[in-house]
Amino acid sequence: MSPLHFSFYSAFTFSGLGLAFHRTHLISALLCLESMMLSMFIPLSIWPVENQTPSFTLVPILMLAFSACEAGTGLAMLVASARTHGSDHLHNLNLLQC
Repeated sequence: MSPLHFSFYSAFTFSGLGLAFHRTHLISALLCLESMMLSMFIPLSIWPVENQTPSFTLVPILMLAFSACEAGTGLAMLVASARTHGSDHLHNLNLLQC
């Protein structure tokens, strides 16, 4: 495994660990999700150049579009929860209390 691939795998793993263990604020969960998307976007954009396959050049653009939609939805949920609950703590967001 090359050091470049190892750095992408470790970035994705650390982002997943951050999402799993640091779940106090919604903004930290959103940042971990965005770093996971970024650690998948960079290898997907480098892979067609390494393999010289022009047919896969659209995949990173589609993933970037879905990532932007995910970020917009997450920020809308952050604003809505901050307005209704007063903070972005995840322990306040209990579906059973609605």
